[in-house]
Parts: sequence; structure tokens; C-alpha cells
Amino acid sequence: MASKAKGRWLVLAVPYLWLLALFLIPFLIVFKISLSQDAIAQPPYVPTFDLSEGWALFRENFAELSFENYGYVLSWDNEFIEAYGSSLWIAGISTILLLMVGYPIAYGMARAPRSMRPTLLMLVILPFWTSFLIRVYAWIGILSPEGLLNQLLIALGIISPDAPLQILATDTAVYIGIVYSYLPFMILPLYAALEKMDETLLEAAADLGCPPFAAFWKITWPLSLPGVFAGCLLCFIPAVGEFVIPDLLGGSDTLMIGKVLWTEFSVNRSWTVSSAVAVLLLMVLVIPIVFYQNLQAREVEGR
Repeated sequence: MASKAKGRWLVLAVPYLWLLALFLIPFLIVFKISLSQDAIAQPPYVPTFDLSEGWALFRENFAELSFENYGYVLSWDNEFIEAYGSSLWIAGISTILLLMVGYPIAYGMARAPRSMRPTLLMLVILPFWTSFLIRVYAWIGILSPEGLLNQLLIALGIISPDAPLQILATDTAVYIGIVYSYLPFMILPLYAALEKMDETLLEAAADLGCPPFAAFWKITWPLSLPGVFAGCLLCFIPAVGEFVIPDLLGGSDTLMIGKVLWTEFSVNRSWTVSSAVAVLLLMVLVIPIVFYQNLQAREVEGR
């Protein structure tokens, strides 16, 4: 029994050690930098902690930490609040679009013959075999005024050659890029939830006279909600902090927190403000994660 308990403890310790090394410690470092002040030095912030200098100096440096950067980020006279709101809005709309596109695909895959499902899964995963950056760059060639989309519409006589569609450098292009890039993250959890559903439930509903559409809303949709929540979180959370897609496909008016954070870090060279922006972004993203965990806990208790 003692050996089993020890083995169980070791199994539980591995993920906690992983989280400690790759999440908690880096987060504490970033949080400490966010409480520091900018300086022309290496590293470009003060104070720095060094226990070799003595405990008294360590306590003196610790007393210099402040939440001044957070007050600056949360003030209404800069672009950070607007960037947070714009990021949440774009990520939310993109997640809804992803669900609308991904659910029918996942449903079709789950209802396809079993012999075809591995092939369909591979086709969903296939875009990951190409660099993410290359796939986003490809949309520039598709959506630009001289791109493939406008050439096709001109050839079909839908638009005039003198008035091509202006899609690139707009929020629409950002939505297209996010939906395309994150679609597999929506499809896979939905497929996992739909594929294991007992189809005899739908047969029983049909035998009792339930129309297909009503059977979907009363049986299929509720049973697929774990996949819906998981897919929405997998898409919404990274989309909020997205940088590459709005930078390449969006215009100057497309304001997302990822672009603002990069500008603050690389152009303004302010590690402290960038760290405060990152910490606040993490705090915002923790809310949907906690909400999802509470839903799962309630579901387990209900069983």
C-alpha cells in the first residue's frame, strides 16, 4: 500500500512540477518586473534582486516595488483599455464564427463511416504541417486588391476591375485569419464529444416521434456542450493575445493587445509596462478558465 501511495504521489507530482517550472516561476518573474521601474541598464529595470549582496539590501530593493505601472496601464488616457476591449471583442466574435463553422464539420465527421474518420481527422490536422507564419502570409496573397480572390471575382464579372474589394488591412481580414488558423482547435474537441455520443438515443427519439431538429437540440447539443466549451476556450484564449494575424492582415486601426504589448516591448523598450500588460491579460483570461472548471465540477457532482 505504501508503494502504491508513493507511486500515486509521484504521478501527481510530475504535472505540478511542470506547472511550477514552466508557468508559476516565469509568471513570478514577469510579475516582479511589472512592479519595477524602467532604467537604462542591463536588465532595463530596477531594482534587481541579488541575495549575495546581503539580506538588508534585498529588503531595501523589495521595498522599491510598486503598482505604478498597473495604474498607468489602467488609466483612461492611453490605448491599453481600448486594446483590451478590442481584443476581447475580436476574439469573442471570432470564437462565435469558429463555432458556427466548426460544429457542422465536426458533426459531419462524427457521423461519417468509421473507415473515413481517420482520413477526415488527418485532413483537419494537415494545415499544422505547414508553418503558421506561411499560412498567414498566404492570406495576404488571397485578400490583397491584386490577390486571387479579387481576380476570381473580376473573372466572374461580379466586381469591376477598377473597384476591387478592400479586405486586406481591415478587421474582416483579421476575422478570416483567426477563423482559418484556429479552426482545427474548435473541430477536434467537438469531434471528440460528438463521436462518443450514443446514436441509439437519436433512434429512440425518432421512434417516439421527435423531429430531427428537435432531437438535435434536446439530445445532441446538450451532450456536445463539453466539446463546445473546450473548443471555445482553446480558440478564445490564444485569440485574445494574438499578434501575428492582426499585424499582418489587420490595418493601422486594428488594435489588439498583442500588438500593443509588442510595441511597448520592442519600440518603447519598456519591460516593466509590457510585463504589467501581460499580467493583466493573464488575469482577464483566468476568468473563462475558472468558469469552465466550475461547470465541469458541477457536471461531475451532478453525476
